[in-house]
Amino acid sequence: MTPSAASSGPGAPGLDIPAVTVTPGEIATTTLTVRNDSDIVEAYNLEVVGDCAPWTTVEPARVSLYPGTSETVTLRLAPPRSPEIRAGDKPLGVRVLPTEHPESVRVLETTVHIEAFHELQTELAPRRRRGWLRGRYKLAVRNQGNTPVQVGFTPGQAGEELGFAFTPAQPKLEPGESTEVGLRVRTAKPVWFGAPVVWPFTVDTAETGDRDGDEEQPRWDEPAARPPLDAEFVQIPIFPRWLLILLAALLALLLAWFALVRPVVKSAAKEAAEEAVQPRPTPAGEQTPGAGGGANPQPGGQESGAGAGSGGGGGEGATGEGGVTGTSGQHSETIDVELAAGETKTGTYKVPKDSVFGVTDAVVANFQGDEGVLTFNFGDRKITTIALETFRNQDYHWVTPIKIAENDTVTISVTCAKPGTPATGRQAQGCHEVLNVSGILSSTKP
Repeated sequence: MTPSAASSGPGAPGLDIPAVTVTPGEIATTTLTVRNDSDIVEAYNLEVVGDCAPWTTVEPARVSLYPGTSETVTLRLAPPRSPEIRAGDKPLGVRVLPTEHPESVRVLETTVHIEAFHELQTELAPRRRRGWLRGRYKLAVRNQGNTPVQVGFTPGQAGEELGFAFTPAQPKLEPGESTEVGLRVRTAKPVWFGAPVVWPFTVDTAETGDRDGDEEQPRWDEPAARPPLDAEFVQIPIFPRWLLILLAALLALLLAWFALVRPVVKSAAKEAAEEAVQPRPTPAGEQTPGAGGGANPQPGGQESGAGAGSGGGGGEGATGEGGVTGTSGQHSETIDVELAAGETKTGTYKVPKDSVFGVTDAVVANFQGDEGVLTFNFGDRKITTIALETFRNQDYHWVTPIKIAENDTVTISVTCAKPGTPATGRQAQGCHEVLNVSGILSSTKP
């Protein structure tokens, strides 16, 4: 600055400070000449007062002058580059206090013009977002300048696949004020299959309007524009690759079931059921058992009535083992038990009066693949207890018949834990088990 001229008056120094212009973050200086027009040696203390005092110094801050002499001091102004130092005019005062004549203190004021500077801080988070059609981001913007500004945003992308929306679109910020702006990125077309698609884009932040606020045109920060913020939107497919692989594997398993496994299971179940309910063939010389009584020719022209009991059949007159005498013949009985899940149910066959049933074969059929427990007894004798899920068709054979006396029963007890899935492919409503016993039914009458 041009050194100031000094003027004098009786008993007091002469002061004159011109206006000063300074930019925050830089240093400006001016000078002040102090002259002693008194007739004694005087010392002067100089002190800066006012809004500019925190960042203004006087060098030197104390001068001693002989009468008629003068000295020049320097005022150094160093405002920090901060939003707190607002642009505009601020008063600057220098108080000059004589040591010998303190009543002659003087404060000379001048004006300091603080120039405007512009600085925006922006941050985009997150820098990478995944989604089917859209992604949401946050822009943190702070005005680090010393003047109010209106901020605008300009997105950039290599193509035209993305659409951008800012909320709010042009926020106004005072010095030191910050705000958060929402950014929504959207694609026009979904990706149905394949790998994710990466869409890179940029966001430029700039002040809008001229320095007086009269025009609406972009204005970049000073002294140079900041680099734009880089970000990515990763568009993921609607149907990911692993889902397509899983669906293809399930379809292959389904086709294999209908083409290979189901016909085999259905055929095996059908054969097991037919074998379970098919009566054993009648030996030569014996009559096939039938429901109800029927005559059977005997040697010597005699006839004998049919054996009693359901499914009983007549045969040749014979003497049974163990003192059993009378007629005997092949006999077969089938016990069906149907029950619901969680239920226990029993089915029985009672040996007719005056008869003994010698069991030689038993077949248990679980053609639905039910889960649970099955027990069957011949009279008081437990034959076996078996878990239903361990078999579909189970048969038992005895060389020596197991004899069941008259009025005793063949009993099957079933506990249904879970109905199975028959050959139809649909889970059954309840459990269904079949027990078929066959052997020789003999009459105990002579």
